[in-house]
Amino acid sequence: MKIIKRVAYYSGGFVIGLILLFFFLGGKKASCDYSPNARTLKNIRIKDRIISEEVLQTLRLNQMDTTTISSLLIDGNVLFSESDTSLDSCKIYMIRGRKENRKLKIKVENCDKKATVLEVTIQKQ
Repeated sequence: MKIIKRVAYYSGGFVIGLILLFFFLGGKKASCDYSPNARTLKNIRIKDRIISEEVLQTLRLNQMDTTTISSLLIDGNVLFSESDTSLDSCKIYMIRGRKENRKLKIKVENCDKKATVLEVTIQKQ
C-alpha cells in the first residue's frame, strides 16, 4: 500500500472519530480541569457558598454584588503561596482577579460541604 493511501485512510478514520467524539460529548458539560488552579476553583464553585456579612457590606460600598464573587471563582487565580492548605478540616485559599478595572482578592474557607467567603479586598486602579 502506498504512503498516500495510508495517509488518506488514517485521515478519514481520524475525521470520523472526531465527528463521533463531538457528537457524543457535545451536549455534556465535560471539562478539562487538570491544573491545580482550575481544580481548586471548580471545587469551591460546586459547593454551597456562604458569604459573610462583612463581605456583603464591602461589596455594597463599592457598588458590586455577589456575581462579582462568582465571576472571580471562574476567572480568578489561586495564590497558593498565601493560602493555608495544610489544615485538616477546612483549607483557606486566597483568590485574586480583576473585575471592572478593579483588583480583587478574596479569602475563602473551603470545607467538605460548604465554601465560606471570609474577606474581600478591593483596590481601584
